[in-house]
Amino acid sequence: MSEESTPQQPIGSGFGHYSNAREVIEGIDLHGKTAIVTGGYSGLGLETVRALSSAGARVTVPARRPEHAREVLAAAGLASADVTVEALDLADQEAVKDFATRFLAANPTLDILINNAAIMASPEQRIGPGWESQFATNHLGHFTLVNTLWPALAAAGSARVVALSSTGHKLSPVRFEDINFDAGYDKWKAYGQAKTANALFAVQLDRLGKSAGVRAFAVHPGGIMTELQRHLPREEMVAAGWMDAEGNVREGFKTPEQGAATSTWAATSPALEGKGGVYCEDCDIAKPTDPESPLARYQGVDAHAIDPEAAARLWEVSAEMTGVNAFA
Repeated sequence: MSEESTPQQPIGSGFGHYSNAREVIEGIDLHGKTAIVTGGYSGLGLETVRALSSAGARVTVPARRPEHAREVLAAAGLASADVTVEALDLADQEAVKDFATRFLAANPTLDILINNAAIMASPEQRIGPGWESQFATNHLGHFTLVNTLWPALAAAGSARVVALSSTGHKLSPVRFEDINFDAGYDKWKAYGQAKTANALFAVQLDRLGKSAGVRAFAVHPGGIMTELQRHLPREEMVAAGWMDAEGNVREGFKTPEQGAATSTWAATSPALEGKGGVYCEDCDIAKPTDPESPLARYQGVDAHAIDPEAAARLWEVSAEMTGVNAFA
């Protein structure tokens, strides 16, 4: 990696596993700033929107079901002129471009983009030209979104893009030889590939965007019980050790507000000025995974998720699949 690369090592942020979004944004002024949070109407996305708007940002929440999103935001006390909802289905490339075009027409700049929306361990589904749905929604949808919104990000002068990954990245690298699982579907490996893709996306976007002042970060928000688990039966979550047979969530899981903290920190912290292209967890830059650690499955970032060559290759493959590339 080049000499200007940010080391994949903690910087001593002063925050930690149980810090919440309110704490990490305290004292930060976002008045006059514009933000987008995909999936910003449930779970940690909702808490991320709450934090950014509390600091003064104008936040757009793109949603597949806009009316439902408006109801949820209103019930959370977040319906205002500064928190607006727009239609967007990440699984539909044309819908992504339509949203971006509308946003660009109304907003000359975009300071913060948080790619928060995701599906997890979903049943096999093909979308578009036969794309595997988790890769297509979690990665390709956001890839097209960022590339189409690029003019507003570049115009901001110091924008940040945050891609939500997870420890799911440890389940699979990007399978360039069978990216759509045509040879047989495994819902967890497909999720793992999508989360690795999210992390690699941040690596390459940061490399391409830093000359325009756009920095990118990948984030593992932590284990949180949210809508993301909707495809999983309780027995599977018990077997994974996430909860006991009575449904009590195991110690170490975060509340949605704690889960929103690392995204919020990556999007706004002055401590990250001039840094980027790294994977973060617990409100700090993560360490590389220690394969000898008993917590290797849950802590740190695996080499395949921050590999600059894989990141560059994924960018080219994604541009080919979507026909979109702001840097071509």
